[in-house]
Amino acid sequence: MSLSNNVTAILNFFSLLCSIPIIGSGIWLATKPDNQCLHLARWPLIILGLLILLVSLAGFIGAYWNHQCLLAIYLFAMATLIMILIIFLVFAFVVTRSNGVVEVPGRAYKEYYISGFSGWLRHYVADGGNWVRIRVCLSESSVCEKLSREQAYFTADQFFQTQLSPLQASCCKPPTTCGFGYVNPTVWINPSNVAADPDCMAWSNDPSLLCYNCQSCKAGMLGNLRQEWRKANIALIIAAVALIWVYVIGCSAFKNAQTEDLFRRYKQGYT
Repeated sequence: MSLSNNVTAILNFFSLLCSIPIIGSGIWLATKPDNQCLHLARWPLIILGLLILLVSLAGFIGAYWNHQCLLAIYLFAMATLIMILIIFLVFAFVVTRSNGVVEVPGRAYKEYYISGFSGWLRHYVADGGNWVRIRVCLSESSVCEKLSREQAYFTADQFFQTQLSPLQASCCKPPTTCGFGYVNPTVWINPSNVAADPDCMAWSNDPSLLCYNCQSCKAGMLGNLRQEWRKANIALIIAAVALIWVYVIGCSAFKNAQTEDLFRRYKQGYT
């Protein structure tokens, strides 16, 4: 192996490692409660990470055995995958820019309004057909059941000072503006202002219904999704920067390897 091919092989090993946080981000998103019901980002990320892993492996093999054709295919495929990753990052930042969050006086948790999120996310989640499926999935999940079980004996003041996820704050209890009286985290009675929000009438103490028919629950789903995407984006940005750095050096090493190969052939022909 020439020095340039050695460098290229090492760089491809690093790009192979860069695929791990991308795959890991997809798996992490898949384990979150809302993404069990909303399969929006898990598979694209996992598939993209696996493709980067396979392309990096092909580049490593091409560099190790000096297959110039395989290295050229690797460089083209990696450039395409890096571009896809950058497009995904830009898209994720654009659609998660607004957050729909509203501070609630005297509460540690926040509430969410669907009008505060991007139109694309609202359409994807709040669309009638999609939400029917998501709503059924949420009612069968442990999101609200876990909240009720863990905080069943909290007083109202204790509950109001509890940090809730957007999904818990929006689907497991009614909006604060309705003025419901607290019994436990998923049982609320005697609203004092049912005209404040259409969701006040949609609330039910039935564990299979709760606020799953509420607009606020849709907003909570988007709030959870936004938080998780923002966290996953950190790992994706690091991976993208590392891949670009590796790719640029890899291109230089590939050119040097071609030059070394031509020079070696010239010397052989000359001698």
